[in-house]
Amino acid sequence: MFVNGMQELVYLYENVLDSIDAGVHVINSAGKTIIYNKKMRVIEGMDVEDVLDKTLLEVFEFNYGEESTLLNVLRTGRPALNVKQTYFNVKGSEITTINNTYPVIHEGAIIGAMEIARDITKLEKLIRENRTKKDEPTYTFSHIIGKNLRLKEVLENSRRAAKTTSPVLIVGETGTGKELFAHSIHNSSPRAKNSLINQNCSALPDTVMEELLFGVNKEDSGETIDNPGLFEQAESGTLILDEINSLSPTLQTKLLRVLRERKVRRLGSTVDRPIDCRMVCTINEDPIDAISEGRLKKELYYQLSVVSIFIPPLRERMEDLETLLAFFIEKYNGLFGMAVQGLEDSVYERFKNYEWPGNVRELEHVIEGAFNLMDSGSRISYNQLPVHFRQRTQLSNELELINTAEDFLFDGDREIKPLEDYIAEAETYYIQKALLHHDYNVTKTAKALGMSRQNLQYRIKKFDIERPD
Repeated sequence: MFVNGMQELVYLYENVLDSIDAGVHVINSAGKTIIYNKKMRVIEGMDVEDVLDKTLLEVFEFNYGEESTLLNVLRTGRPALNVKQTYFNVKGSEITTINNTYPVIHEGAIIGAMEIARDITKLEKLIRENRTKKDEPTYTFSHIIGKNLRLKEVLENSRRAAKTTSPVLIVGETGTGKELFAHSIHNSSPRAKNSLINQNCSALPDTVMEELLFGVNKEDSGETIDNPGLFEQAESGTLILDEINSLSPTLQTKLLRVLRERKVRRLGSTVDRPIDCRMVCTINEDPIDAISEGRLKKELYYQLSVVSIFIPPLRERMEDLETLLAFFIEKYNGLFGMAVQGLEDSVYERFKNYEWPGNVRELEHVIEGAFNLMDSGSRISYNQLPVHFRQRTQLSNELELINTAEDFLFDGDREIKPLEDYIAEAETYYIQKALLHHDYNVTKTAKALGMSRQNLQYRIKKFDIERPD
């Protein structure tokens, strides 16, 4: 199979390098790449032909004032260990690695340099995002809109909670505004001038989430990793953990320990570090259901629920609908440079009769979607609502029609009518149902009913059937 032993040796050497779970990059004395293993290609998002036999600066770009660790070691002849480096490939993608780089010396002369790299691009991005969040604008109680009595009670309880240092558990369905309440509690507290860090617990796998929360302090393949976690980064401030019920039982147990002892132990460390950050956690379901179904540890719930805030869903505070609509329409008038005055009456009726499973967030998205479909007109019409919303409300109306028909057909208390009147009512109902199913497209409805378009139009006029909007 192999012509000579050298070919076999090269084949074995290439397979060994490609099996290593670390990036390996070697350059010669001219700075050109001579070895570039599979893991390194994955880390840098490059093909071997794009890098092999080319100088580093032809392929990669480094920030102003920074030098490639490989070129630096080639120039100085001194190893560089555990060096973090951020650079860009030819596609402009940012890469961050921790490198161990060594000179290759033969008979006293430097003939090249080799680098073993560990990819930390994703971890670096997460840490940077959390640092950025400290400087992002946050919400205050003035951003929470409504006159509903339950909402006002929740606001008052939240203002009182802001004055304490106790943990807070905010309970509410998706889209009810849990983040607004969490930010407002921080911004009305004595900690307002310090860090506010917000982390969604469902966004990351357990291994990454554990490193992010507790930090890392360990040796890994000769590298010293020393990263503080979110508890330490939020020192003297507030740490918000969204969807706490998404954490695994193991992480919930570790979180419980931190809450009880006010200390955190980094991964790989034996040292307990005292912390001073306030915990505000959110959950998007009833905590009792989450406990009974194993998504929330009972002990953690008791520890967190010293202060519990229960936000009512939009369907239970519909008196706030008009105020919220006015707020969102004013907001998107400013963003789109438009002068929308409100909703058509039929659209407003649909809004009032809708359950709003996505709550205030869904309401805002529907209004934003309508603005994107408007080209003129001062009021939002049915046809300018997002398609998915129209489909949902049509289904709701159709179910209502079906329920009405069942009452009509099976209500034993109704007076018996002449057969001709009964058939006319039943025919009217069925034509309405068919029109609704086809979004009031007469041609499609007539085809589905097995009649001509003219015949259907005659019956629509005869039975005085009108489109709801």
